[in-house]
Formats: sequence, C-alpha cells, structure tokens
Amino acid sequence: MFYRSKLPSPLEISDDSTAEFCNMGLFEHGGPKAQIFVANRNAPYWFASVRAAFAFIQLPEEPKEIVAIYVTDMGKAKNWDHPEPGTWVEAHQAVYVVDSRRRGGMGVAEAVPFSDPALAKDFVARNGGQLASFAEVPQHYPLQEAEASADKHHADDAKEPSGQITPKPH
Repeated sequence: MFYRSKLPSPLEISDDSTAEFCNMGLFEHGGPKAQIFVANRNAPYWFASVRAAFAFIQLPEEPKEIVAIYVTDMGKAKNWDHPEPGTWVEAHQAVYVVDSRRRGGMGVAEAVPFSDPALAKDFVARNGGQLASFAEVPQHYPLQEAEASADKHHADDAKEPSGQITPKPH
C-alpha cells in the first residue's frame, strides 16, 4: 500500500454517496461504512459495509495505490442504522469486532470498527465476536458470508419434499 505524508480528510456521506459494489445509496444501509481514497482520484470509493472495503482491498482488479481508508467508529456512533457525521477513524487505528451477532449494511456479518478498545470489548460482551486489528482481520472474512450463502443455496436445492436435507457427497 502507498501512503502520502498528509492523508486526505474523511468525507461525510451525502445523498449522492453510492456503494462501490451494489451501487445503492449508503443511507439505505445500516451499520458501519467505509471510504477508501486512492492515488489520482479525488473522491473516495464508498462502501455500505466495512466488510466490503476489506474485499475491495483484496480483489486483484481493484486499485492498489491506497492513500487512506476511513471506517465508521461505532464507539462514537449513537445510531447503528444511521451513524452520525464525524464518527470516522483511520482504518489502521481501529480495532475490529468480527463474528458478532450484529449485521452490517447488507445484512451480513460485519467487521465492526472501534477507536477505543474498551468499547470494542463491551460490544463483544453484548454481541459476541472476537477482537482483531486491521492486519488481523482474516483474509477469508470478506468472502465467507458469500460462501455460506452459496452453501445454503446448494443445501436448499438438495432438500427432499419432506424438508429433509439429503447429504451431499464430499
């Protein structure tokens, strides 16, 4: 990754802020959001979930000259569904809760960011999950829900009329 000495400031979500992967407005999704600035582009890429931002970073076809990444600090947000302006934290400075019971913007498991580790621990106590630094968020995490959804789809296809699941050979 490439970083300049002076990071751009995070922008606030507006009615025109559209999620990179789903092309939907960010206000249509609850939970933490993310924005990624890359070299030679003034506007950030917006994400309806932090998990989607991790996927963007990993996908080989996406820009790699990342200048800054900001995520919603859910320890500062008072409203899960609509985090308030001014709740951004630089992504590498956050601690993340993964595998909690709370769902993010697309209704899937989310990497929930906090600038205060104590607030992240409180969140784990209430919602389950595990703490991870930016570097410790598992590489498979952004894609695991999609894989689980595909497995469920295949399991639904294997159901017999009685509602029983026919085991698939491995």
